Amino acid sequence: MVSVKTRFWILIALVFISGFSQGMILPLMGIILEQENVSSSINGLHATGLYVGVLIASPFMEKPIRKYGFKPLIMLGGLLVFASLAIFPLWQSLWFWFVLRVTIGIGDNMLHFGTQTWITTTSAKETRGRNISFYGLSFGLGFTVGPLMTRLLEVNQALPFLVSAALSFVVWSLMFVVRNTYPKTDNVTTATGSVKRFIQAAQIAWVAFLPAFGYGFLEATLHGIFPVYGLRIGHEVNMLSLIIPCFAAGSIVTQIPLGIFSDKVGRRKGLLTVIASGSICFLLAALFETSIIALFLSFAISGMLIGSLYSLSITFMTDLLPSSLLPAGNLMTGISFSIGSISGPFLSGLFLDVFPSISFFYVIISMLAVLFFAIYFKRETEVAT
Repeated sequence: MVSVKTRFWILIALVFISGFSQGMILPLMGIILEQENVSSSINGLHATGLYVGVLIASPFMEKPIRKYGFKPLIMLGGLLVFASLAIFPLWQSLWFWFVLRVTIGIGDNMLHFGTQTWITTTSAKETRGRNISFYGLSFGLGFTVGPLMTRLLEVNQALPFLVSAALSFVVWSLMFVVRNTYPKTDNVTTATGSVKRFIQAAQIAWVAFLPAFGYGFLEATLHGIFPVYGLRIGHEVNMLSLIIPCFAAGSIVTQIPLGIFSDKVGRRKGLLTVIASGSICFLLAALFETSIIALFLSFAISGMLIGSLYSLSITFMTDLLPSSLLPAGNLMTGISFSIGSISGPFLSGLFLDVFPSISFFYVIISMLAVLFFAIYFKRETEVAT
């Protein structure tokens, strides 16, 4: 069996696969459904399938991990992901594809919760921020590479699914050399099985869950609905496949620096700074959306600023909660992310149907404004550790 250090990097590789599968499936299916003349509202609703799966699975994650350990949960999650990706080309049906998206969401949630809890509960306090930054960095890298698979549509519609399934299988197979471990008893005792624990976590750290919601909203909307909007305003599929990864690529560049920045100025001030700056970037994107160069720059810079919202959310939550509530906090972070991911594509798709002449970027700006003021009006003394 491998060392603890090697285990960490295998877990990070699995996070990459999770980001890769999500980063690919959202724009890929968005483009396929748009080419099949599916309405943007149905397209957006269909995109929520991935996160419906995440949300459905969330309440049931803790008991299996306590009973069987981290490894079996991660193994089952990876199996669901690569098997579903491989099955996609077998049958062209909205309902069949939706069920597969839900299944991938369930598998991704198993991967996320297993790896995230394994990393946060085994990392020393002095290395926790660094380790979580690598976690976010790996997910962002996967999200950057994923949309590039849409270019394979020109060769064959099944090819991106088969390539991603094969890559997922290779990384998943590395888990066979990892020794299974169990969470500490005091970290899991009724932590997520009790409504009381969820309420306690929410009372202490609700503000820390908001960035995860915002990141989920952004991620799903940019990858699921922007390709539809981009096609409608005249951009080509190949160009969109290059623009979309710029957001995740930008987040890779600043993932660790922003973690260090938030350590110095505080999580709340750090979040307010990046959210306000990111909102300005999307405002510029709305004003110059017909310009390819402007979109490239807007996506890249906004990614540098707010592409780290999820990892900042995890770090903020970990700072605020005692160790006994960390499993509950991790699940609530995932649930917040899922709610944002479900509401983002649906609201954006509906917005395109109702207001076809108004830039879709204003949906994102509005969400970020709500996020900013919610965090701003939360008194700092209440969230200080």
